[in-house]
Amino acid sequence: MTQQPDPRPLYRDALAWAQSLIENVRPDQFGLPTPCPEFDVRTMLGHLVTVVERSRVVGEGGSALSVPLVTPEVPGDDWALAFGAGVQKMLSVWSDDGLLDTVVTVPWGTMPGRAALWGYLDEAVVHGWDLAVATGQPPEGPAHAAEATLAVFKQTLPADQRGEGVPFGPPVDPAPDAGPTERLANWVGHHR
Repeated sequence: MTQQPDPRPLYRDALAWAQSLIENVRPDQFGLPTPCPEFDVRTMLGHLVTVVERSRVVGEGGSALSVPLVTPEVPGDDWALAFGAGVQKMLSVWSDDGLLDTVVTVPWGTMPGRAALWGYLDEAVVHGWDLAVATGQPPEGPAHAAEATLAVFKQTLPADQRGEGVPFGPPVDPAPDAGPTERLANWVGHHR
């Protein structure tokens, strides 16, 4: 896994895109369903806040599972502020190049930090797509981040390794005009 490139620049770009989506979510959209069946818009916002918090905790040597799957609320329902503050803290932790090859434990296994960040990058892009689709925003994020993540996930999450205990559904055939973000979402089982 240490042969994988540094995902941090791609992760930063994906998080900036997610931030822009979160900033444009209206309170009247909180109850809308998303393509991720476990989350409506409000719980998706809470999960995106959790994703960066878990990433920070893992980088600090802690357990991602010490952070709930969804942050249930933030002051004043200001999800954009909470997400942005979490991103800054997390990026500060992961600015240490040594963490890329430090073995960390995430919910899907024990691996070098760079491999863990690829997983969190996937969550940012796919759940950004989920949020964009649910709220009627442009659903294509940074193409370079989606394409690179899809290439990694096609190697590390083959189609035949889904099922019990794997938090991804079977791949969905992408629409002929699907962009890279949607193709990544389809690979992990999300669809419109």
